Amino acid sequence: MAFRDRAEAGDRLAQALAESGSERSVVVALPRGGVPVAAVVARALGAALDVLVVRKLGHPSQPELGIGAIAEGGVSKVNWRLVTQFALTSDVGLRVAAREMTELVRRVATYRSGRSRIPVEGRSVILVDDGLATGFTARVAIEALRLAGAHRVVLAVPVGPRDKLVELGAVADAVVWVEAPRSFGAVGAWYHDFHPVRDEEVTRLLAEAGGPVP
Repeated sequence: MAFRDRAEAGDRLAQALAESGSERSVVVALPRGGVPVAAVVARALGAALDVLVVRKLGHPSQPELGIGAIAEGGVSKVNWRLVTQFALTSDVGLRVAAREMTELVRRVATYRSGRSRIPVEGRSVILVDDGLATGFTARVAIEALRLAGAHRVVLAVPVGPRDKLVELGAVADAVVWVEAPRSFGAVGAWYHDFHPVRDEEVTRLLAEAGGPVP
């Protein structure tokens, strides 16, 4: 069943989280697309809302194909299987990483405006995105939250392939979803309205939630 938009996905995901017994937590969104979903979840659960900026390292000629990812807090991960498969040199990887690091720094500055992240040390965190395909970005985000001292990390997404969601159960403390099809295409195919989320929408939603923007 497709979602009308990210707001409806957030409503249904919040219900799934409530039914799973997830305690009140800090809700952390993966921007940009995860923020509209997470804003609804945070409001429904009465939780604080923050973001964790993660950037996929895309193959130079196939940007949608992730050869790695980086996250704020200094976490990076390489998909060595793909690097080996495409015989990518270290020079190519460094160029891609440098470009994405520049964008990561820009987004952190835009979304936080100089303010610190909401502390997660010793706390339970619900990590939210608008969907999951390979799960690689989510893995890096979970690792970054662990590094920041999160006591418990629950990955929550409206939709994702069942096999990847089950795999991530070995990385997160729990995984909550609404739809988990065995046959999965693109995340956007599960939404009637999957418009690109802009920085302005992210900062507005964070401001409305009392997040880390003035």
